[in-house]
Amino acid sequence: MRILIQRVSQASVTVDGQVISKIGKGLLILLGIGHQDGEAEAISMSEKVAHLRVFEDAEGKTNLSILDVKGEAIVVSQFTLYANTSKGRRPSFIEAALPEVAEPLVKKFAELLQNHGVPTQTGKFGADMLVEIHNDGPVTIWLEK
Repeated sequence: MRILIQRVSQASVTVDGQVISKIGKGLLILLGIGHQDGEAEAISMSEKVAHLRVFEDAEGKTNLSILDVKGEAIVVSQFTLYANTSKGRRPSFIEAALPEVAEPLVKKFAELLQNHGVPTQTGKFGADMLVEIHNDGPVTIWLEK
């Protein structure tokens, strides 16, 4: 499981001209699922994301989690996080899980994040999405399990 987290002041996802997800302060989470990933990884990573201290406290130190700041999240499936560019110029995505494996795990991750107390929305699996990100900081964190 590969996750690219961006701390945002606002973010949205648009599909076919319709905004399907929109948040204010929070996290935009790009989530890639690999062949070896299962529910255990979704459980572990959702807990980590919910408690990851990437928001500033009163002293300007990153000591607060998304829960502490009452932020929101958008989870967007992103198989391209598994791009392998070691050979040639065209990325290979053979390390990414097939859609029938990945989609339920993306949904499970979002559900678990919601269960941790983070208001969570999602993109649309497999759709061509326009993701608007107002990266705050900028703060971008890479997590891998």
